[in-house]
Amino acid sequence: MKITYTGRQIELAPAQVKKIEARGAKLARLLDGKGEREAHVTLGLERGRHTAEVTIQYFDHPLIGEASNPDLFTAIFAAIEKLETQAVKVRTKRRDTKRTARRPAAEPEAAPEAAVVPRNGSSRVYRVSGYQGRKPMTLDEAVMEMEKDRDYLVYRDAGTDRLSVLMRRRDGHFDLVEC
Repeated sequence: MKITYTGRQIELAPAQVKKIEARGAKLARLLDGKGEREAHVTLGLERGRHTAEVTIQYFDHPLIGEASNPDLFTAIFAAIEKLETQAVKVRTKRRDTKRTARRPAAEPEAAPEAAVVPRNGSSRVYRVSGYQGRKPMTLDEAVMEMEKDRDYLVYRDAGTDRLSVLMRRRDGHFDLVEC
């Protein structure tokens, strides 16, 4: 991890920088296993309290850890700990979220008219398609739908989640075919 330091009224010794970079390497492994991230550490001293702010850009999320303490290293390590908890949270969200390309919302297509399939003889076969997208029905709902002058109805049964065909007989009663 590449760490950039900005110190306001503060200078760090090489041994101190080495300790911070070791902790930064641990954070880099936590983020993505590679040391390609850049961190910016801002240190300041106000009224006898040391403030530390560590900022890392993780994909499209800025991770920011801030802490203040009378001891400089306690403030720095507290800021890094806050950053680690943020990194764990963002990383689990990223890992657990399904990231697929979003498809534009297509308008539902109207069911096409029945296509005529020619056959030998005088009878015709009508192919009806466009069943997708209908909600499941109960048998009572299907019978109510049949009262709208239909001779047959193909529907998905709400109880069994299977296709069913409801047909009107010549005597006015119904036949139910469950597939």
